[in-house]
Order: sequence, then C-alpha cells, then structure tokens
Amino acid sequence: MENKIKGIHHVTAISGSAKRNVNFYTHTLGLHLVKKTVNFDDPKTYHLYYGDQTGSPGTILTFFPWEGITTGRRGARQVTEIGYSVPQGSFEFWLKRLEDHNIIHNKIAEKFGEQYLTFLDPDGLKFELTVAKNEDTRLPWETTEIKVENTIKGFHQITITTNKMEPTARILTEVLGFKLLAQSVNRYRFITDSVANANIVDLVEVAGEIAGQIAGGSVHHVAFRVSNEKTLMEYRDIIAGMGIHITDKIDRNYFYSLYFREPGGVLFEIATDNPGFAVDEPADELGTHLMLPPQYESRRSEIERALPQLY
Repeated sequence: MENKIKGIHHVTAISGSAKRNVNFYTHTLGLHLVKKTVNFDDPKTYHLYYGDQTGSPGTILTFFPWEGITTGRRGARQVTEIGYSVPQGSFEFWLKRLEDHNIIHNKIAEKFGEQYLTFLDPDGLKFELTVAKNEDTRLPWETTEIKVENTIKGFHQITITTNKMEPTARILTEVLGFKLLAQSVNRYRFITDSVANANIVDLVEVAGEIAGQIAGGSVHHVAFRVSNEKTLMEYRDIIAGMGIHITDKIDRNYFYSLYFREPGGVLFEIATDNPGFAVDEPADELGTHLMLPPQYESRRSEIERALPQLY
C-alpha cells in the first residue's frame, strides 16, 4: 500500500467534571482547546479536543466528560499510559509545575534510553512526559506560563497492557505496519518509520492482570492515522478480510473513521487527516465556539442549557 498508517492520530479518554478537565489541560498542561463540540451519541455531553495550534494529527487528545462518573481501573485490555514528548531540559520546569499544582507524580526514570516523568491527571489518567532520543521539531502551542522551551509537543507513545502480546503485536505489525524496535523485560516497543513523531506503541504483557474497567480516568480508544478516505477504505478491506468486525466509514466532521476491536480487547480507530478542524470555524478561532454536528443544530438552545459551564 502506497499510503500507510502514519502513527497515532488521536487518543480519546473519559473524564469527570468538564470544567476541571478544561482547566487542567489548557492551564496546567498548556494544551490548546481546538474544538468544543458534543458527543455524537449523547449531545448533552461535551466532546473536547486538545492539541497544538491547529489540532495536528499526533497531538490530539479528546475527552468525553461525564459529570459525576465513577473512576475506572487500569488493567489488561486497555491503553494504560499516554506518552507526550517534551523538550530536552524541560523536566525541572515540569517537576516544579506538577508540585505547585499538587499533581501526583513520580521521580524521573528511564526506559529504552529515554528519560520520562510520570503523572496522573485529576481523574487518575496516567501520563508520561518523555524527552525523545531524536529531537522533536514539531511547533507547539505556547501559553503565557508555558513557553516554547518547555511546551508539550504532541504524542510520543501509548502503552497497552495485555495478557498476551502476540495477537495485538500481529495487528500492529501485519496490518498497521509497525516493527518491533526493542524489548525490556515484559515491555515490547513497536515503531513505525512512516512519520517522525507519535509513532510508538508499547505493549506490556502481564499474564495474570485482570481486565481494567473503563470509566473516569480511562482511555476509551486510540486512533491511528491515514492520509485520506481512499487509504482508510483499503484498510477496511484488509481488516475485514482477516475476519475482524470493523465498522462502516463514519463521518466525525473533522475526520473520517473506522472502528474495530483488536484481539487483545482494545478499541482501535483508523482516522483520516482530512478535513481537519478548520472545516467549521476559522483557524484563528478554533475552540472558541460550541460547534454542533449538523443533526443537532436545531436543538442548540436545549443543548446549550444542558451543558455545564467550562470557565
């Protein structure tokens, strides 16, 4: 296939309070709220998108914030860690910032020759800030408190915890084009060379780990990136040909998607680069308006009354 998977497109997670979520990700972490919309299946719940200035694939973290939801439990059959890339020399800044904001975090550690810093968001979602071996040249979003020398660049890797790594590894390698890069004890690192960043998936194999519970502070699914709809549908044929159930193409307004559950139990999505987040509001106003899917526009007043205040 001429066009192939280009690493991670986005990660979607679940949170509790929408207001707390926006404050943490825009203020504490300094990400850009690039789209404020609603859940397609539950329009009285937000769907919030965070990323760089334009919401580039490989930087997009999205949330379904359900007020009062119970906290999930990390375990097998889940994406259990989200890794972000940060600049060399920024750990002193991030350690102080996490401490100043009373964010649970660990000491700086190292794996596969890269230093990383682990922390939890207010709902218990687990993150790592990593200084990549190869310099990350992506242009980040700056805020008044977080300048370019410390800004989060976008995804570095995701980690999947599984009881048996081979079935998931087969999907990564034989379907999505990843290759095994390295192994450390029970952690297997897979990488694709189709892009320079947001291109790593770690599989952690724990045979006796019980399945996690997806709720607040959990990853709902991970999406892998393709250039366009033609490539998307080529992947649909490949995956369906393996006997794996996969959805029809779904229009998500900002990209087109397919969904399937890989054999290890994690929900995978394949999403296109097109049309992008500027399709329904100007690029310099991203995230400043409540953008509704067309089927809900006639209910705007009702939906706006039901949604919680974000600021």
